[in-house]
Amino acid sequence: MREELRVAAYAVCVRDGQLLLARWVSREGYKRWTLPGGGMDHGEDPYDTVVREVEEETGYEVEPTTLLGIDSIKRDYPRRLGARADFHGLRILYEAHITAGTLRHETNGSTDMAAWHPLEEVPNLDRVGLVDVGLSLWRERPQNGHVTTPVSI
Repeated sequence: MREELRVAAYAVCVRDGQLLLARWVSREGYKRWTLPGGGMDHGEDPYDTVVREVEEETGYEVEPTTLLGIDSIKRDYPRRLGARADFHGLRILYEAHITAGTLRHETNGSTDMAAWHPLEEVPNLDRVGLVDVGLSLWRERPQNGHVTTPVSI
């Protein structure tokens, strides 16, 4: 089984009771809301990653203000030609504030739109589990940066 490690950085941007999300499009065409952010380039600092990724996916410039925590996930999934992958995702989550820019959708990327969603409506969205992890870290602010609330998605 092939081992894969992906390190990524994401932003939790809450403004006026709304959460900024980007709609992720899977290779199979499924669409689910996620936090803006994404994979680190080799040699890139995670702070710079989240700034770059938020701008790419939403059009906004952000200032990461607080390191909320780090989430680690492990999954086993099929690869081409019958192989399997042992995937480990390390996800660094920052609270970030919008400093400039105008909301727009990403083109030719892994997301197809960006939007603000009222916090009370987020549980009703078709979303990835990272959204719940990010909101838990944002609400709870655990000293150890670890989510204590179980995430169901």
